Amino acid sequence: MADAARDVADRMAEAARAWLDSLDAGRREVAAGPAPAPGTPGEAEGERTRWYYTPTDHGGLTLHQQRPAQHRLAMRLVASGLSEAGYVTVATVLGLENVLDHVEGFSVNWGRERARDPGMYYLRVFGEPGGPRPWGWRFGGHHVSLNNLVVDGRVAATTPCFLGADPAASPLLGGSTLRPLGTAEDMARELVRSLRPEAAARAVLLPRAPNDIVAGNSARVGDRVIRRGELWRPGTHIPDRAEQPSTGLDGDERRALALTPAPKGVPGAELDPAQRELLRALLGAYLDRVPDGVSPLPRYDDPAALDAVHLAWAGPTAPGEPHYYRLQGPRLLIEWTNVHRGVNHAHAVWRDPETDFGGDVLAAHHTAHHAAPHAAHHPNGL
Repeated sequence: MADAARDVADRMAEAARAWLDSLDAGRREVAAGPAPAPGTPGEAEGERTRWYYTPTDHGGLTLHQQRPAQHRLAMRLVASGLSEAGYVTVATVLGLENVLDHVEGFSVNWGRERARDPGMYYLRVFGEPGGPRPWGWRFGGHHVSLNNLVVDGRVAATTPCFLGADPAASPLLGGSTLRPLGTAEDMARELVRSLRPEAAARAVLLPRAPNDIVAGNSARVGDRVIRRGELWRPGTHIPDRAEQPSTGLDGDERRALALTPAPKGVPGAELDPAQRELLRALLGAYLDRVPDGVSPLPRYDDPAALDAVHLAWAGPTAPGEPHYYRLQGPRLLIEWTNVHRGVNHAHAVWRDPETDFGGDVLAAHHTAHHAAPHAAHHPNGL
């Protein structure tokens, strides 16, 4: 059987090399970052594990800074890490910047030529693509953050993986509606509304929704309060009330919705067969963002794995009301909010709380290749 994780890594490496080789020395310096190394996310690795989903500097070379041919090669690399549906969704989210500009009357001014800008998406490659050492790449901008790591020639990590949509719903000709993330909203609402009253009471953790996802853009998932200002890179646009919690929650409300090692809510083990089928389909709306063979979705073919996934909700369950939900289990955290702009601004993130950015894989690689018996074979280290 073919090794899909290796095949995807090969396509990534080919696309990354082609893109980097198309750049002049100045642009390549901006586009390239240091090779991934083991350590505490956000500290030892610094830039690679610093991520955002706001319209701030994500680090790397923007699409604006590239010629059309280079832009095409950049998008080829982005596509290599996504399923077809994932790539179409990402491309749509980029295009929504034009729609959002129109919604806001082309009036937002953050001290740059254009605030809502489909050219302000950043790509950076870390390390040498296809080489013997670990390498990775990141693509991000407003409502997109894709983080990929390759170790020993195989895709080792694809999280954090964030997508958002503002507007979450937009009119199209003929009376239809563009909803890039709509399925993830509709299936979750259907699932929570299908619960028995006792289970629904445990699933709904709070009667009102938080302003944003609870884990924010933390390098490591935990219970630390994320402040609004942390969602923007220092030195760039900082919102008002920067010191307030990004969720808008404090005290008992924050504790009710806080992330804990033991998941809150209702486990898949308590769902009936139809609800379990819906839960697995909802997982697919997130985990199928990446190619087959890289996605962990088949893990949930195991009934025990699906049993351990917990559904939690905050806010009303009626359509059109501000709401939040999450799915949490071993090596899984999915968070969703749709609160702002009249419940027309969605955030949807998939994370691996145990090994976002592939920290465990990097540590294992470092141990295996730096042990004394193998040191002579790897004189350059990581």
